[in-house]
Parts: sequence; structure tokens; C-alpha cells
Amino acid sequence: MDEKTRCVWAGNIPIYIDYHDNEWGRPVHDDIRLFEMLILEGMQAGLSWLTVLKKREAFREAFDGFDPYKVALYDDVKIQELLANEKLIRNRLKINAAVNNAKAFLKVVEEYESFDKFIWSYVDYTPIINQWKKISDMPASTPLSDKISKDLKKMGFKFVGSTIIYSFMQAVGMVNDHITECFAYKECLNHK
Repeated sequence: MDEKTRCVWAGNIPIYIDYHDNEWGRPVHDDIRLFEMLILEGMQAGLSWLTVLKKREAFREAFDGFDPYKVALYDDVKIQELLANEKLIRNRLKINAAVNNAKAFLKVVEEYESFDKFIWSYVDYTPIINQWKKISDMPASTPLSDKISKDLKKMGFKFVGSTIIYSFMQAVGMVNDHITECFAYKECLNHK
């Protein structure tokens, strides 16, 4: 029996537990993974993260492994193909935003050498360590996620509201929002 203390949101669903234990809150510095999480967080808008996680592999396959160079070239034919794919979240605005965001992402890479370098500069390349005792203490957004959201929107990104960006920051380890008694809280302290 697994006796680890986890953040309560991980629940008892294996895909959620695996995501919590092995990904969420662990710093990501790979541009492909950062692009993937940015797109998936946008896809989540109005839905549960569990819905997105269950469709993640289908998204990876349909979106060419989340290669922003390939996604940026998607045309109307490819977008129609994605909208017809029953394994995906078939929302035209979100699919169009993913293609748009690939183009914006590549502009950031061109200007800053990598998206990683750009996005992590907001936290001075070091995760923000929070000390939440319970999930209800955790904010849905912060002044920093407000700023990043505003900056990304100015750069042409879509589906990057402050709440989505805060979720992205949590997911890619820019903030450690595991509750303090969660086993992963301490593990994430050792990652940068």
C-alpha cells in the first residue's frame, strides 16, 4: 500500500497520481515540454485537468509531439483534421490558438534564444517556494501570473489568462505549490 502523503487533488486516480508524483511542480526547461504544457493548459480552460490528461497522448500524436516548428505551419486542412479527431478537445478557438501560439512561441525563441530562458526569467531562474498547508490556501492567480499573462497577450498569445498561466507555472515548476506535508514538496525543493 502506498502510504505517501500527497496533495489532496491527486486523489486516487492512477493517471492523476502519476502526474502529481512525477511531473507537477518539477522544473521543466525543455522548450518542447514547455510548449506542450502551455497548449494543454489552454486546452483545459473550462474543463477538468483530468479530461486533458486522458487526451494527452492523443494530443501528442495529433500535434506532432508538440513541435512548435511543425504546429506553426498548420493550415486550414490540418485544423479541420484536428477538429474532426474525436480523441481531442475539438474546440475551434482552442485549436486555432494552439497554432497561433506556436507562431508566437517561435518569435520568443528567436528573440530570447529559447522559451525556457524567457519564461524562467520571470522567477529569476529559480522556483518560487510557497508554503501552503492546505489546497484552499493556494491562489488561482497571482500578480506575477497577471504580469506574465499580460506580456504574453501583448506578444500575440491566446488562451493565456492569468489563471491559465498560474496553472502553467505550477505545472512546470516555476512555483512549488505542493502542500508542505506532501512528499513531493521536499523533492521539488531540490530541483531547479
